[in-house]
Amino acid sequence: MLSRTEYVELDKKMAPKSKEWSTLVCAFLVGGFICCIGQAVSDVFKLCVPTASEKLTSQFTSTVMIFIGAFLTGIGIYDNIGKHAGAGSIIPITGFANSVVSPAMEFRSEGMVFGVMCKMFVIAGPIIVSGVTSSVGVGIVYWIIGLIK
Repeated sequence: MLSRTEYVELDKKMAPKSKEWSTLVCAFLVGGFICCIGQAVSDVFKLCVPTASEKLTSQFTSTVMIFIGAFLTGIGIYDNIGKHAGAGSIIPITGFANSVVSPAMEFRSEGMVFGVMCKMFVIAGPIIVSGVTSSVGVGIVYWIIGLIK
């Protein structure tokens, strides 16, 4: 039987070495590259439609980035990017698209309704619900503060 200190020493010795610095750099570079692509999409849209409002430009850019993330997930590229980039690939909006498309693809053999449609928001659903609930809560607090003033 190992003592607690012996177990801790054995665990340190047997555990795989962390690559946190290389992972951090890769996440930063990939996340930054994804954001640069988003900025390029926005800039090209502004050049093509100079009268477009900032809101329309943002909506267009978000839509294109979600499409790119979903498309790359569909052809199997985005998951490979995520293996190396970690949080650098899941934090931008393309990561949201990946979290919606991946489960839908995984369960497509169960049919359109019970496979794709039911499983599509398995990962993203709780995040969407939490975001909406939080925004309603913040809105209520903001409204109450407005009444007090």
